[in-house]
Amino acid sequence: MAEAAPRMDVSEDRLLGGRVVLRQPRTGYRAAIDPVFLAAAVPAGPGDLVLDVGAGVGAAALCLARREPGCNVRGIELQRDLVRLATENVIANGMSGRVDIMVGDLLHPPPRLAPGAFSHVMANPPYLQEGTATPPPDSGKAQANVESEAALSDWVRFALAMVRPKGSITFIHRADRLAALLGAMADRAGDIVVFPLWPGVGKPASRVIVRARKGVASPTRLLPGLTLHEPDGRYTTAADAVLREGAGLAL
Repeated sequence: MAEAAPRMDVSEDRLLGGRVVLRQPRTGYRAAIDPVFLAAAVPAGPGDLVLDVGAGVGAAALCLARREPGCNVRGIELQRDLVRLATENVIANGMSGRVDIMVGDLLHPPPRLAPGAFSHVMANPPYLQEGTATPPPDSGKAQANVESEAALSDWVRFALAMVRPKGSITFIHRADRLAALLGAMADRAGDIVVFPLWPGVGKPASRVIVRARKGVASPTRLLPGLTLHEPDGRYTTAADAVLREGAGLAL
């Protein structure tokens, strides 16, 4: 009889001030603040169906479902081990029936995902372009951090295919990839909003949240964004409201 695969070494963490329980690998990619801010930027309301592309262990999906109890979230994730953990997280947070994370590749999506079926799509894609950085030695972290067969333009194309007309797509990405992200959306979406996340006052933005709508021609807007840290390193009141209190972002 074949031996069972060894269990992944995981930690049990908390998001949104303890409102979300998150089991995730101790080594490799670990969810930090990015999925929390991503979920906070999605304008989901009661009855909306949201798709999380590259859902990982379900951090963004669970944060969004906790903030907006009337919405439902589906997730697609390439790494099977992460999907297993995501399923455990869904159960641990009492979200069965509202949140569902499935194994899938955005280049070859599972038939359960119907194009145009989602009110909103959100994504936290790999931040590094293939060939521009040395991949981390951990294979799971490498898949999460470095683009492989699916380039950033493929992520945008998939998101727009899945969202309904006039629905929104929301991405969080490195600020230095903003031009590539906007280029991928050009002539495909409108009403684009760029929301910078500043590490501190006077410091360059490290992350940007970009939201756009399918089939809408409104012009692009650059918002003031949000400063994450006080000079002493503490989170600002605005950042703390998102990270610990589950507040949404007005984009």
